[in-house]
Amino acid sequence: QVQLVESGGGLVQAGGSLRVSCAASGRTFNSYAMGWFRQAPAKEREFVTAINWSGDTTYYADSVKGRFTISRDNAKNTVYLQMNSLKPEDTAIYYCAAGRWGTVVAGKSAYWGQGTQVTVSS
Repeated sequence: QVQLVESGGGLVQAGGSLRVSCAASGRTFNSYAMGWFRQAPAKEREFVTAINWSGDTTYYADSVKGRFTISRDNAKNTVYLQMNSLKPEDTAIYYCAAGRWGTVVAGKSAYWGQGTQVTVSS
């Protein structure tokens, strides 16, 4: 079992930066791929980025490539999402997910956090 808790969301102006974190409980964190998803009002949840268990493989949605960076610290059981050059269209609730690589990327993880709100003002 893995429990995920996101933090670090908030309000930022367009062009600004924000880092959100996802702290995981459970001894199996090191063996899981991790991912970030987001859901804007009245929109479907969408994939943002994923990182494998060791941190040496990452994958990004085209909409965030070059602006967002995912990383993880297995010693701290935490995954991070650094968001730069933020745009109003990045406004959403951001969720982290854990599981096998394929299930994470497909959005079919068994483990999800409760989400953290990110709002980008124009």
